[in-house]
Amino acid sequence: MDSLITAAARALAAGDPLGALNRVALRDDAAALALRGIAMAQLGDLVRAKALLRRAARAFGPREDVARARCVVAEAEIALVSRELGWPAKALDAARATLETHGDRVNAAYARYLEARRLLLIGRVDDAERALAQLDHAPFTPSLRAAYELVVAGIAIRRLQTKAAGAALARAERAALGAGIAALTAEVESAFVVLNTPAARKIANGGERLLLLEDVEALQASKALIVDACRNVVRDPRMVVSLARRPVLFALARALGEAWPGDVPRDVLLARAFGAKHVDDSHRARLRVEIGRLRAKIRTLAGVSATPRGFTLAPRSAREVIVLARPVEDQHGDVLAFLADGESWSSSALALALGTGQRTVQRALDSLAAAGKVQWFGRGRARRWMTPPVPGFTTILLLPTPLPSD
Repeated sequence: MDSLITAAARALAAGDPLGALNRVALRDDAAALALRGIAMAQLGDLVRAKALLRRAARAFGPREDVARARCVVAEAEIALVSRELGWPAKALDAARATLETHGDRVNAAYARYLEARRLLLIGRVDDAERALAQLDHAPFTPSLRAAYELVVAGIAIRRLQTKAAGAALARAERAALGAGIAALTAEVESAFVVLNTPAARKIANGGERLLLLEDVEALQASKALIVDACRNVVRDPRMVVSLARRPVLFALARALGEAWPGDVPRDVLLARAFGAKHVDDSHRARLRVEIGRLRAKIRTLAGVSATPRGFTLAPRSAREVIVLARPVEDQHGDVLAFLADGESWSSSALALALGTGQRTVQRALDSLAAAGKVQWFGRGRARRWMTPPVPGFTTILLLPTPLPSD
């Protein structure tokens, strides 16, 4: 490797893409193309970066397997930043195996880190943690260690383990400062904000207040019966019952939880669960059926008792009932939660992350765009959607996490 290539690589490692381009911008050999691609990625021109890396992979000779594998890893990172979550994971896994075979421990570990980040983005928290457990981060430079600790913190935050998340972010901050890369330090500081901004609302006894993540963690460790409108579950310290696929039942459970220890009139329940404005006998019959189904679903946690004017919730062992709601509730809040990270997403990536159909996501995006809540750029398959974060709130509780099946 010649001196210009070495100097450009060192500039990129130090977070100086312009310095790297100054050395290799006029060169078209394979190594220079690869470094130019990484530099363009650092500067935010992801389309050109991807094209340069593919040219570099083709330009490397048949015996340069390691160099081509590094290009695949770099392209996978660009796909991740571009939120192309459908990027072929098998290609990244093959590149990682090649790098491990040839003793490139740093880039092999980085390939596994990228896979862990992708798994975390699509809500497969357990799989992300297993990927990190297999990762040898000992050879990481300070910048890579900071990135690794950000994923560790992300897993802890999704699981509401705020002390573990804070410790990981502190390690990430030290590593970022050691790397001396301003953008990385800013990313860590942004992650710290999640721990210190409201994450949910507590609704109980006719009042409500905002909660930080650590407050939510403490609440879920309490003996209360929680109707969780962030996850669409009902829980107590003993068990969790998911109603994520039963929106009518959850609407009834939430209405009963908000009114506890009082009851909820039947017409109010009909309006909340079915949107009924004019009640007739068919509505009342349907309400009785759905109340029976709710009783069956949550029978180990609470009963649902009839009163002269409606129904009331009766916890089995908990002393109080609390509804946990999003800090800002809005239609299509799950889509907004992903867009709130400030990155640009394709509708296909959002559909993959949400586990729903792409057409459903597209309708939600069109509705949000009409309301001025999201913006798009690009055409056709290159169209991307984004929005700035909601000021003063964290949306981490809206993002997917493993839940019990119905």
